Order: sequence, then structure tokens, then C-alpha cells
Amino acid sequence: MATAEEIAKAADRRDVRNRWYLSAPALLTIFFAAVGPLAIVLVYSFLTPGSYGDVKWQFSPEAWVSVLFERDIFDDTLSLAGAHISIFWRSVKLAIITTLITLALGFPTAYFMATRSEKTRDLWLFLITIPFWTNLLIRTFAVLQIIRNEGIVNTVLMKLGIISAPIQILYTDVAILIGMAYVYLPLMVLPVYASMEKLDFRLVEAGYDLYASRWQVLRRIIFPLVKPGVIAGSILVFIPAIGAYVTPSVLGGGKNMMLSNLIELQFGQGRNWPLGSALSITVMLIVMVALLVYVRNAGSKEMRHG
Repeated sequence: MATAEEIAKAADRRDVRNRWYLSAPALLTIFFAAVGPLAIVLVYSFLTPGSYGDVKWQFSPEAWVSVLFERDIFDDTLSLAGAHISIFWRSVKLAIITTLITLALGFPTAYFMATRSEKTRDLWLFLITIPFWTNLLIRTFAVLQIIRNEGIVNTVLMKLGIISAPIQILYTDVAILIGMAYVYLPLMVLPVYASMEKLDFRLVEAGYDLYASRWQVLRRIIFPLVKPGVIAGSILVFIPAIGAYVTPSVLGGGKNMMLSNLIELQFGQGRNWPLGSALSITVMLIVMVALLVYVRNAGSKEMRHG
């Protein structure tokens, strides 16, 4: 007869096996919906581009070389691809600035919401989520109507006599920043508010009782306690911002390309699927490295202060 220990081990094995069976549909869905397409893109990045799009099943690392370099059409020598590097830098720069703008606007907004009464908080939270009800493309076109030469901003400024001619905002990096800050602002406000709502404001009152200034209370009490929400909001804004496609296309007008526009160009008019695949993987690696550095630095600072 089996001992009690053997029966317990058999029950544990059966329990583990049942858990795997129950998890199998979700794991298969994740594999075919995420890992599978990503693997295809990775394989395509090491193939040869076809004549009319698609790929030829011949191994070639040329796509990865072309991410940062370009070959001379006469002597086949390599030189830095200035256009690609410029687009890389613009994408990272605009994503970082967008994150900082949304943090600068979202932090006081979340603080304002967290210091209201419970009924009023629900109303403000409801208002913050309203933009999510509208399609991203429609919201982007709304921004376009505001900042174009004949839009609300230029019309008001000209009628007030502040300017004599319309300011060219549309089709610039500034236009892209305005659009992305507007689109991604709720993604910063919500996680910061979630952390701010749990804040014990008696600590803030204690800080004032100890003659701390507002800046000292913010820097030494409020910000350290809501830092998890700030980190979460920064991640939620930075990732979609660096891969934004609709906003740069509409507000940048094709003149100020970002990485997503360059990738779309390779899969479309460029007919260079391997290069588009290599650029896609490169964007993913940039995001991963940025997140690792950011989270690790935030964690090490918390440990030092702790």
C-alpha cells in the first residue's frame, strides 16, 4: 500500500498537471498572438528582400547592417545612415519630452483629484477617462484643427493683435509633442492618481507642522510615496510614444518621421520587409533597455533612501 507521503506527492503532481491543463489555452493564445508573430519578424530580419515586397528565403544580415549604415552605390563602402540615426534620435527625444510634459501636467492634476471629496473624485476620474471613448485618429484630427494656420490658436492670437501672421505649428516637432502629450496624458494621470489616493495626507500636515516649505514637502514626502505611480505612468507613456504612428503621420505631415513611420515605409513603398523587421526589433530592444535602466535606477535610489 502507498504511504501517506506518496499519496500526498501524487496529489501534488496531479494538481500541478491540472493547472498546466487549465493554463494551456491561455499559454497557446499568448504564443500564437505574441511570441509567434515576433518570431516571424525576427526570422524575416535575416532574409533577403523580394523584388516586389515579401522576402526571399536566403539568409542575409544586410537588413541589420542597414539599420545604422548605408552602402555607397559606386564602391559599396559603408557609412552611417544619417537619415535613420536622425529618426532614431527624434523618436527617443520626443518620447522622453512627451513623458516629461505629461508628468508635469499629470502630477498636479492627480494631486488635485486626490485632495477632493470622494464624490467629486469620481466625477474628475470620469472626466479624465472621457478621451478614451473617442478614436485616436479623431482626437488627433481635433488637435490638428486647433493648431493649424487657420485654427483656434492662431485665430485668437491674431484677433488679440499678439501676432500679425499665423504661427507655423502644424507639421513640426512641436505639433507632434502637443498631440502626443494630449493623447497620452490620461495614461500618466491615472497611475499617479492611484498612488496619490493612498497617500496619508497626515504626513503632509506633519511636514508643514515641522516648518517644511511646500517644495520640501513635495520633494521629501509626497513624491517618494507616489513614486511607484510616477514610474508606472512614465512607462505607460514612453512605450506608446516612441512607437507612435498616427500622431506623427497626421501632425508631422510626413516631414518629421518617427520610427513607426520609417517601419511602415519599408513595408510599403520601400518594399524592404527585412529592413522593416530589423527596425521593429530594434525599437523593441530600445524600449527594453530604457525600461531596464529606468526601473533599476529607481529601485537603487529607493534602496539607498530606505
